[in-house]
Amino acid sequence: MSDRHPRAIHPVPYHSQWASPELVEEIVEGALDAAQDPLWREYGAQTPEEYAWWSWRLCGVACLRMALEYWQGSAPTPMELAEECLAAGAYVRRDDGLDGLIYAPFAAYAHERWGLKAAARPHLPMAEIPRLIASGNLLMLSVHPSIRELAPAPERRGGHLVLAVGVTEDALVLHNPSGFQGRRSQEFVHVRWADLDRFYAGRGVVMGPGTGRPGA
Repeated sequence: MSDRHPRAIHPVPYHSQWASPELVEEIVEGALDAAQDPLWREYGAQTPEEYAWWSWRLCGVACLRMALEYWQGSAPTPMELAEECLAAGAYVRRDDGLDGLIYAPFAAYAHERWGLKAAARPHLPMAEIPRLIASGNLLMLSVHPSIRELAPAPERRGGHLVLAVGVTEDALVLHNPSGFQGRRSQEFVHVRWADLDRFYAGRGVVMGPGTGRPGA
C-alpha cells in the first residue's frame, strides 16, 4: 500500500470559488445570497449580480488560481481568468447557462497562456493519481460536490472540480473550492481512497509547473 500511495503534500495556497471563504456554507445552503458577499468586488466583477452568477460556476478557475499562485506567485482575479477561458473555448455561454469547464481547450489555454504543463485526461484512473502527484503535479479532478460532507450516497459522480494537492497511504489530499470553513472541508482535506471512489468521475486535468514563459 505504501508503494502505491507515496506521501507527498504540496504547500499550495487555497482559494474558494467565492470571495469570502467563511460565507460559503451560508451561500451554498441558501441562507445568504451570493450577491450579499461583502468582498464581491475582489472577484473582478462589475456588479454583485455578476459576481453571484459566476461564483457558482468557477470551481475550475479557483483551481487554476491556486496552481498559478503556487507555481508563479500570483494569480489574476476570477473574472479575468473566466473571460480568458471563455475566449479560449474552455467555457461556452448558452442563454443563462454555462458549459464547462471543457478540459481540452482549458489545457491548451493553461499551457499557451501560463506556460504550465497541462493535459486533459477524460480517463484518469484512481490508481494513477498517487504517482502523478508525487511527481510534482496538481490535479483538477471531477467529483460530486457532496464530497465536502462525505455524503454516504451521492446521486452521481462528478459535476464539481477540486484540486488534488497531495497523497498519503490512506487518503487523497485536496483543496475544495466549495468546501465549508470550519468543517475541514476547504483546504488540505484528507479523503480516504475508499470514500473517494463514490464521488470521483474518473476524469480531470493534470497540471505541472512547465518550463515555458507565460503569455503576454
